[in-house]
Amino acid sequence: MTALKYQLAGWRTRLLQIHPDHVRIARSAIRLSLFVLIGKCAGAFKEMAIAYRFGVNHVVDAYQLTVTLVSWLPVTLVAVLSSVLIPALVDLRRQPKEEQKLFLGELETMAIAVGFVFAIVLWVCWPFVLHFMAGRLSDETRELSGKMMFGMAPIGILMLTICVHAARLQARERHVNTLLECVPALVLLCFVLLWTNGRASAALIWGTTLGFLVQAVVLAVLSSKADHIPLSIRFSLRAPQWKRMYGAIGVFMIGQFIMSFSAPLDQYFVAGLGDGSIAALGYANRVLALILGMGALAISRATLPVLSEVLSTGDPHRARRTALMWSLLMLGIGAVAVVFAWLLMPLAVRLLFQHGAFSAENTATVANLCRWGLVQVPFYFAVLVLVQLLASQGRYTAMAVVAALNFVIKALCNYLFVKWFDVAGVLLSTGVVSAWALGCYLYLAMSGTSNKKATTQ
Repeated sequence: MTALKYQLAGWRTRLLQIHPDHVRIARSAIRLSLFVLIGKCAGAFKEMAIAYRFGVNHVVDAYQLTVTLVSWLPVTLVAVLSSVLIPALVDLRRQPKEEQKLFLGELETMAIAVGFVFAIVLWVCWPFVLHFMAGRLSDETRELSGKMMFGMAPIGILMLTICVHAARLQARERHVNTLLECVPALVLLCFVLLWTNGRASAALIWGTTLGFLVQAVVLAVLSSKADHIPLSIRFSLRAPQWKRMYGAIGVFMIGQFIMSFSAPLDQYFVAGLGDGSIAALGYANRVLALILGMGALAISRATLPVLSEVLSTGDPHRARRTALMWSLLMLGIGAVAVVFAWLLMPLAVRLLFQHGAFSAENTATVANLCRWGLVQVPFYFAVLVLVQLLASQGRYTAMAVVAALNFVIKALCNYLFVKWFDVAGVLLSTGVVSAWALGCYLYLAMSGTSNKKATTQ
């Protein structure tokens, strides 16, 4: 009994000695995991409704292809802004209120303007892109995708404004934006279940677009309350923060833009396998997103504000130690998650999708694809923590180089693996790229640190 008391006392002493940075990250990660779980459940119900209503057919093929192409450029820029904006907004909190209002107003205006440009480019290039991407898909699928594009074109504008307001909340360690990511899925779920007038595919179009609109409006209100700066439009680029961000966005954008071709690249290879292949891959990716989101999304959003604040105090070694510890921890958690997910995958897919038009054969196909996709999970979990470290340090050139190399390896693996494993080859290639990326980021993290302010100026 005495030995047990000493052991419990020792554990209590160790817990009390945990650095406050780890406590903040753990607290945020737990809260974020709960929010992600709610969001992913909403997404799962939405996918169940789509599977019940449409199964694996040309309507889902057209929808998946259209969503990928419509969101391609905005998602690329959002990935860059998410890493660049949060450290900048953490620093912005120390500036006078008028300077904060100026930069945030200009940032909001720029997001809307760039979104409009993306929508126009999409409209002009759509026939050519669709012709290139459609592969062996039927004419009916191609025609339906063209019609869907017009209804979902505003998604790009909404995604960029959502990114700005979400970054404002995250910079103040307010993570309600993660909870609100379930809004588009819930709105689309309601449309799919309740839509009875006209073409059923219209439910997918308007449910998707209006879901993003609702999310954007709610986030705009909450971010204004969080930093006490009302929404404004400023047609200028006079804020001093732009000078520090131009180089960071430009360099990182190059690598991220190259890497953004991965999703269209996957669909290009899969489209060559015929109708139903894109839909099956889409269902598998959504199941994998439930797993990836629970761990990776939560830990990456929990670590970036903390690491940015630590670096702003001039302690790069402490930031590196913190990131490496959490990266290795997430690698282990990811490995354990893979074992359980592998065993439960057929049951999970059957419960999620096997209703209505989604058959038992479809369940077997999607479950098999998901198991191939699990290869990426441990590496993806670990990589995202290190990405936040390098973003906090402002090492965007190194991140761009890794992203470009990732795409080259992804393209090569797709070319080889799709020949050998069909659709599963696309998911296996993602696992290979994730393992490669982890090696690169570990090397960069261990090779030295960088002064963020010097790098981004």
